[in-house]
Amino acid sequence: MARTKTFLQWLTKTKLGFFTIVLILFWIKTYWIYLTKFNLGASGSIQNFLLLINPIPAGMLLLGIGLFFKGRKSYWIIVVIDFLLSLWLFANILYYREFSNFLSFSIIKASGSTSDNLGKSIVGITRATDFLSFLDVATVIVLLLTKVIRIDVRPVKIRFGLLIESLAILLMGVNLGMAQKNRSGLLTRTFDNNYIVKYLGINEYAVYDGFKTAQTNAQMAKANVSDLHSVEQYLKTNYVQPNPEYTGVAKGKNVLVIHLESFQQFLIGYKWKGKEVTPNLNKIYHAKDTLSFDNFYNQVGQGKTSDAEMMLENSLFGLQSGSAMSSYGTSNTFESAPAILRQRAGYTTAVMHGGAGSFWNRNNAYKSFGYQYFMPLSYYKNRPKYYIGYGLKDKIFFDQSVKYIERLPQPFYLKLITVTNHYPYDLDKPNQTIPKTNTNDETVDGYVQTAHYLDQAIGELMSWMKKTGLDKNTLIVFYGDHYGISGNHHKASAQLLKQKQFNDFDDLKFQRVPLMFHMKGLKGGVDHSYGGEIDVLPTLLNLLGIKDNDTIQFGHDILSRDSPQIVAQRNGDFITPKYAKVGGMYYYTKTGEKITHPNKKLKTELMAISNKVTTQLSLSDRVIDGNLLRFYKPKWFIKIKPSDYDYNKEKALKNLYSNKDKTSLWYKNHKKSTQSDFKTDAPELKK
Repeated sequence: MARTKTFLQWLTKTKLGFFTIVLILFWIKTYWIYLTKFNLGASGSIQNFLLLINPIPAGMLLLGIGLFFKGRKSYWIIVVIDFLLSLWLFANILYYREFSNFLSFSIIKASGSTSDNLGKSIVGITRATDFLSFLDVATVIVLLLTKVIRIDVRPVKIRFGLLIESLAILLMGVNLGMAQKNRSGLLTRTFDNNYIVKYLGINEYAVYDGFKTAQTNAQMAKANVSDLHSVEQYLKTNYVQPNPEYTGVAKGKNVLVIHLESFQQFLIGYKWKGKEVTPNLNKIYHAKDTLSFDNFYNQVGQGKTSDAEMMLENSLFGLQSGSAMSSYGTSNTFESAPAILRQRAGYTTAVMHGGAGSFWNRNNAYKSFGYQYFMPLSYYKNRPKYYIGYGLKDKIFFDQSVKYIERLPQPFYLKLITVTNHYPYDLDKPNQTIPKTNTNDETVDGYVQTAHYLDQAIGELMSWMKKTGLDKNTLIVFYGDHYGISGNHHKASAQLLKQKQFNDFDDLKFQRVPLMFHMKGLKGGVDHSYGGEIDVLPTLLNLLGIKDNDTIQFGHDILSRDSPQIVAQRNGDFITPKYAKVGGMYYYTKTGEKITHPNKKLKTELMAISNKVTTQLSLSDRVIDGNLLRFYKPKWFIKIKPSDYDYNKEKALKNLYSNKDKTSLWYKNHKKSTQSDFKTDAPELKK
């Protein structure tokens, strides 16, 4: 009893005791958050042990800083450090819930370009238990103010402080050694941030990410033309001949890319309460002149939509951390779809978006891509009822876009970016024409309503195209950019799919998004080949009859008879028609059965696929991080000068409307607008 009393007195009446209390509370809280707020997938005794102890070294190192200060200041510095660590945890909880990933310096740096409607999104995903991240801070403050913990003004000897910091660094080293032994190449070959946090800790992840960011900046400075050779050699060795049956079938046609925000493949044919959620897209998907793909996967990372655009326009992967468009869109050299089509086939290039032009750094990145026109929200009439979430409602966006589309000289390459089907899936009552699902997950249940609204908007746009005849000479590309329901909603996802359970392999399959090429006279059908967003550009170029064997592209024609059908995920996972890899575990794709004891032959086959995925991701990163395309100069390509493009509304529209090109829809309609041909039931526009 006396020893217990003495120990309690040491805890509550000495500075080292106070430090110990704060450290223990921080450790318990962080471990609880690991288990309840993140899906780290720890398996086996080593992983679980490291998950348990990894909060201690960083906590000891950072909280220990306060021991070097004197008097009361020492206590409050420790409290402030604890608060900052808690704030970092809290921010990661919210970010992880929506994006299934951890915050990075690149994302934080780019937050200014992605902050539109951020406050509303944060409110929508925050849960009461998230604030338990600050419970230990509040507890310590209360104990200090009520004098249960008494402040010891005596200074801690420097040697004790140094001993604690040294012990913390030693423990970090031991932790890293055990982690490396269990997961070879943890810091050099992993693309999944879950592994870093699981093995080393969330604060160590922040240090690792900071180091990688600095390393990336240094890599660009050091890069030279010789760095491009290994990329060229890999692409030459792995080049896949496109399908000759489809070469040039859409030559000279307009290309209209419709970006289906957060739209997943399971919505195609999906019914709720006996009603089709997407009847218009269902009809297009199964039309005889539509090439549809039912094993097409999104491959985005932290950059989400911007990653999808990077792959679509460049056949380059997004980054392991952050957004390539935000981080490199202003400075890098690109050989993108709009530049390729303009230079090789005389296309007019434009992109229209009912959201802020600065979002994902689009107003700069699109100049680097070579888009002649970019028409963001500032080009559109905006009223309170017109705008929801991240931009204009899709029906209103399409209705107002017509006056610009009809003026584009043909052939044109045009991308329309929808936004209504974006998290948090809010829709005002007048536009709700299908009931919410009843999974009791607020994040999920509005998803069918906004998807249904998007589908209705697509129906209105297609009717206008048919009425004006634009559909007869246009190849329409529909693609989903990324998941709408993240991997943190397994229970709700199982209910939607009417499955008894929903595991990590199911979540990988859930990453399928639609890809459709629709054109009058196109030989269509549902193709079961496996492919991803990295493959869209090569497939499109082949349909247009434009050779791509002298470009730096990491995808291939999905229709190719020689397609390897290996779909890499940004975190290093993959899926093929036979095998899949999720979080370090392998599965048989057809059955979803886990591969637990592969024989030597199978193990070699799985490792070969995994290594190919890692190589592909690494080389793509090298191209972007090192800005290697500045050294790549095919004879036909003229390097894009962003300064040649001006998206100022007044200047751009003056240029567009003064264009006397006889190929525009407006000119062909006897210089009359076709806007009256666009019919919408948008309640906001009813008189």
